[in-house]
Amino acid sequence: MAHDIDDDRMLRDVLRCPQVPVDLAEIDTGATPKAPGDKKTTKDVAVQMGEQLSALQERLFARGRVNADSARRVLVILQGMDTAGKGGVVRHTFGLLDPQGIQLAAFKAPTKEELSHDFLWRIRRELPDAGMIGVFDRSHYEDVLVARVDELVEPEVWRKRYDRINRFEAELAASGTVIVKFFLHISPKVQQERLVARLDNPEKHWKFDPSDIAARAKWGDYQQAYTDVLERCNPDIAPWYVIPADHKWYRNWAVAQILLETLRSMNITWPAVDFDVDEQRHKLLGD
Repeated sequence: MAHDIDDDRMLRDVLRCPQVPVDLAEIDTGATPKAPGDKKTTKDVAVQMGEQLSALQERLFARGRVNADSARRVLVILQGMDTAGKGGVVRHTFGLLDPQGIQLAAFKAPTKEELSHDFLWRIRRELPDAGMIGVFDRSHYEDVLVARVDELVEPEVWRKRYDRINRFEAELAASGTVIVKFFLHISPKVQQERLVARLDNPEKHWKFDPSDIAARAKWGDYQQAYTDVLERCNPDIAPWYVIPADHKWYRNWAVAQILLETLRSMNITWPAVDFDVDEQRHKLLGD
């Protein structure tokens, strides 16, 4: 799937994962489709988008405060190999928004308590409240990725989880949650460069995890696992977007742009209040 595209479509149409057999090897991890310019220009545009994103976020948040029962919410899922930039997206893209309207959950290896429950148990506990934008750094998809590649469960267990995940996301969508899923697609060459950079800089040693090398050795297995996820869990109500992630500046802008397009498509209006505005003004001013 080529990404060197120059047309009038929205970015979320260009980067939408196809609902047909997916070949990740054919998707250029270094492409920059519809970028507004070079690295500097794109970074500047991304920062300027913060005002538009915040304005739409405030409407969403306001509706959650005034009428939580009918308010919508947004769930953003970030997945990708180590160094693909999940943390970078959280800092640079979601850092443009008002933090009081963001609920961030970073899922690590499940705890003993979490393992004693169904795999969706810990996910349900972190779902965004009404009017909020929830951001998952990793997610329930780890249970058909890591659990599969590292053989943490039997194949018949993880194979059943695709349908469970589809039903779970359909349930969320039906209850008013807008789901946006990003696969940050990085090349093995760029991943190696980023891992080496962490080792070369003492200030970045804390970011290096020796287990990353073990996961890297299973690159092919992970690419197949991601391919199956993209093919089997990609309905219109919970779409996957494949973000070329070799260029951090493009990755951050692309996620921000798709989020902006998504929020605009929701047609969020200011909530109606249950008091007489003129009456309250009169009481306040005493005229």
